[in-house]
Amino acid sequence: MSILSKIFDKNKRTLNRYRKTVEKINKIEPEYEKLSDEALKAKTEEFKKRLENGETLDDLLVEAFATVRETSKRVLNMRHFDVQLMGGIALHEGNIAEMKTGEGKTLVATLAVYLNALTGKGVHLATHNDYLAKRDAQWMGPIYEFLGLSVGFIQAGMETADRKKAYQCDITYGTANEFGFDYLRDNLVYDLEDKVQRGHHYAIVDEADSILIDEARTPLIISGPSDTPSHLYTKFAGIARKLKKDEDFTLDEKGKAVILTDEGISKLEKMLGIDNLYDPKNIHFLFHTLNALKALYYFRRDKDYIIQDGEVIIVDEFTGRLMHGRRYSEGLHQAIEAKEGVKVKEESLTYATITFQNYFRMYEKLAGMTGTAKTEEDEFKQIYNCDVVVIPTNKPVIRKDQNDLIFRTQKEKWNAVVSEIKERYKKGQPMLVGTTSIETSELLSSMLKKEGIPHNVLNAKYHEKEAEIVAQAGQKGMITIATNMAGRGTDIKLGEGVVELGGLYVIGTERHESRRIDNQLIGRSGRQGDPGESRFFLSFEDDLLRLFGGEKLKSIMGALKIQDGEPIEHGLLSKIIKDAQKRVEGIHFSIRKRLFELDSIMDYQRSSIYAHRDWILSQGDYDDHLKEIFEDVVDRIIESSITDEETIDKEELKKKLLSYGIVENIEFDTVEECKDKIFKILWDKYKSKKEEFGEDFKKIAKFIMLRIIDERWRKHLEAIEHLKEAVSLRAYGQKDPTMEFKKESYIMFEELINNIYDDTVSYLLRIVKVDTSKEEEETKKKIHQLNFVHNDGSVINREEKRKQNKKSHKRIRVKR
Repeated sequence: MSILSKIFDKNKRTLNRYRKTVEKINKIEPEYEKLSDEALKAKTEEFKKRLENGETLDDLLVEAFATVRETSKRVLNMRHFDVQLMGGIALHEGNIAEMKTGEGKTLVATLAVYLNALTGKGVHLATHNDYLAKRDAQWMGPIYEFLGLSVGFIQAGMETADRKKAYQCDITYGTANEFGFDYLRDNLVYDLEDKVQRGHHYAIVDEADSILIDEARTPLIISGPSDTPSHLYTKFAGIARKLKKDEDFTLDEKGKAVILTDEGISKLEKMLGIDNLYDPKNIHFLFHTLNALKALYYFRRDKDYIIQDGEVIIVDEFTGRLMHGRRYSEGLHQAIEAKEGVKVKEESLTYATITFQNYFRMYEKLAGMTGTAKTEEDEFKQIYNCDVVVIPTNKPVIRKDQNDLIFRTQKEKWNAVVSEIKERYKKGQPMLVGTTSIETSELLSSMLKKEGIPHNVLNAKYHEKEAEIVAQAGQKGMITIATNMAGRGTDIKLGEGVVELGGLYVIGTERHESRRIDNQLIGRSGRQGDPGESRFFLSFEDDLLRLFGGEKLKSIMGALKIQDGEPIEHGLLSKIIKDAQKRVEGIHFSIRKRLFELDSIMDYQRSSIYAHRDWILSQGDYDDHLKEIFEDVVDRIIESSITDEETIDKEELKKKLLSYGIVENIEFDTVEECKDKIFKILWDKYKSKKEEFGEDFKKIAKFIMLRIIDERWRKHLEAIEHLKEAVSLRAYGQKDPTMEFKKESYIMFEELINNIYDDTVSYLLRIVKVDTSKEEEETKKKIHQLNFVHNDGSVINREEKRKQNKKSHKRIRVKR
């Protein structure tokens, strides 16, 4: 098998191809060294012209890389190694480049970034934190600026104008979170000018394993606390009781819908002290009224729900079981609470959401770089369509990776770790001690304090301080305790005399669930051919060993009659631990894959809604589109009024038309004649509204359509979250949750579009002359005050692509 693997080693074949390209770059290096600064700078314009004339980026690669290497030598005094050129080729080809810690990934990226920035479409480089984004942009910026390209960076809390300016640059550095949030925020604006991003052409993700895999399970969410006070639900519960059935509203039992009559609308307007219920600023009053009426007439106590300990608990209509923790969406649960007189809980509103998986898949070309990726190669390929290319180190790795030491108890393990640190500290060897949690970091720190051993404990709250501490970790006598992931992206350089002491000694105090995280920690030592050493200290009480193979290992220890405090050290035990890690990795991958499958279904819907939003923002005349909406609405009015005998129920039709303000009787002989007459009445009414408003109508229509889409999409997202929870339980009934979600979310999306179209027609026919500019400003302000939920769950209160789709939309569609 080893002979076959050598013959068919894909990575080896790829590297051999890269080496041939590197030879070509090296061959022209002397020629580029002779160029004057002006001649070197002129290369950028030359490359751009050649692209315009039909050459491809691949055609330019050799010369462009030679240009960047020569520029780097002149402005940064840093020359790209051959292996760094290979890394640059891997990134340009849209791969994940695995390069060990200390191999200069920041410099590697400049090659692919420059080449792809020549298109003028913008290149994004996503880092792990704000500090690295700013540092890398400022550190590598002189290369790009020398060659006539602009570079910018995004930071949390940055003003919208500054963000837009940064995105207009040829190259933009920023965190993955900021890129994702800006995309979501761009799809909440009410004017194209307020968008900051200009497309998704090419992205390089630094620390790709952390961003694209570890954080893939947590979606980016723009949310805001509901601005609806609880007493408002109580108020509308009271109003609903005052409205009379069949006089102020009618009920559509089949669709569980409530339709207000003209009398009901007038009565409501008097009760609320407003002029027009259908004014965009009063949209929430309408939703509250309809919810209160639904709660009153469609949801019955002890059938649909029960009251338990002052809470409304839903009863499953199929099983009769109580569904603790589940809540009706769209404010309906609050309406029922108000009806029953129990405490009304605050709504939490999600305005937009996306996972890193689907955000980064939007880029025409995606690449990544990290020290550890090979163990997750299948996931990179399946989710992101990226191959992993393992780039060799510039100098051979001479670090000694010792076998794990396994102890009976955690107490024995920690005593051994302290003893080891004490021993190495005496001779001045620097140590980096990796822990899996802040709690264990503090435990070890307190033990070292008792022994009088000076040390640093990394606090990941301050990125700049974190990087500074990690950078100093290689100095003589330094002891640094850090969580395994802390300080990523920062090199540890060895101080004077440390090489003679054996280099940096890395101690792992627990095996992580992912081998990749352990490899990342080990890789801090032995950079660029430096000496180094690593060892893990484990116990049978560690979570990984206890849950996955602890009993098997314990029986081995018992059989060997190991004394207290004495460790086991054997390659076979390390293999058992690695197998346990593989099992956990498999479990996590399947969870991420399921999340990806669910969010991909949502991604089709999100793309359709956002494309439609962009279309509205970019158009000047909506008549053709609105005609299609009116036709769609009329078709459904007729469809829902047809009886089993294939005739139209005139009373049912009259009831439906009331919600659009049509009171006249319609005489007809055929279904087609009825359809034509209703459409003409609605369209004539629309045209008269358009005439009444004149030039202002376009602006008003745009605002109304966007407002309705945003409100309905928000409610749809809420309902989808409840659906995700519900379908996960269907696996117990031998049903595929993903297929169930796909089927039901499609039906819900069809309902969403119906609601958007119904609301659009209803509002456009009922609007009266009001000043919407103030309302628009309020909406913009509200968008800018939304909360951005960070991947770690913290809420950041801060200011916050789709390509323009100029086609006429027959109807917003989504794939089944």
